[in-house]
Amino acid sequence: MVSRVAAAIDKAHAAGRGAFIGYLPIGYPDLETSIQAAVTLARNGVDIIEIGPPYSDPVMDGEVIQQATQHALANGFRMRDLFTAVQRISAETDVPVVVMTYWNPVMQYGVDRYADDLLAAGGAGLITPDITPEAGGEWIAASKRTGLDRIFLAAPTSSDERLDLVLSSSTGFVYTVSTMGITGERAELDRAARTLVERMRARGDVRACVGIGISNADQIAGVVEYADGAIVGTALVKALRDGGLDALAETTRALAGGTPTTRY
Repeated sequence: MVSRVAAAIDKAHAAGRGAFIGYLPIGYPDLETSIQAAVTLARNGVDIIEIGPPYSDPVMDGEVIQQATQHALANGFRMRDLFTAVQRISAETDVPVVVMTYWNPVMQYGVDRYADDLLAAGGAGLITPDITPEAGGEWIAASKRTGLDRIFLAAPTSSDERLDLVLSSSTGFVYTVSTMGITGERAELDRAARTLVERMRARGDVRACVGIGISNADQIAGVVEYADGAIVGTALVKALRDGGLDALAETTRALAGGTPTTRY
């Protein structure tokens, strides 16, 4: 099956730029606004929409995203809201929607049921930050059956053997961690991200998109000099929090300005 995520990245490359992936939590500040916020990303330059269902123990998320997801949980977010959101977003834009989720909610829901419901809603795949390919056999089987992309993480500390496994198990792209730690803005991105992408490219054909700590157009421009795309989350959540949909649209357009580049 053709990967809609990979196709979106390739389309950006054909236009002479890196891909821009934007993250927002679903249900923040409320379900309806979060749906419109995701659509706003698509209409203002994002190539792939990444949405995150709130989770009670978000170990990878920084303070801004944690606060947003806790707000969504307090407002009564339920798993069914995720699939409603994906369906609504997919009905309003052709930009592929991927879900970044911790693994426990998927297990609780049922892996095959989750995959089937995500596919039926129009979703394109899952980013799973806290499960490795070795432990993800049930999800790998479900993704192969449904055609959903499975996006695993590679970190600067990953061994060569780990990179081989991540590259062979991932579809769509590999979520390339820019620095060890939680999500959030940083003044400078670690050089480790560039080295990690170089290591992955030396091991085979890969679409590598870099996330964690990217917060402005200059950082995006720097990342897409050597990677296939840049992932931004905290800066978008802050814009939505502080200025609503108008501020989110303005911030998205400004960040999208960092993607044109002469690629590696």
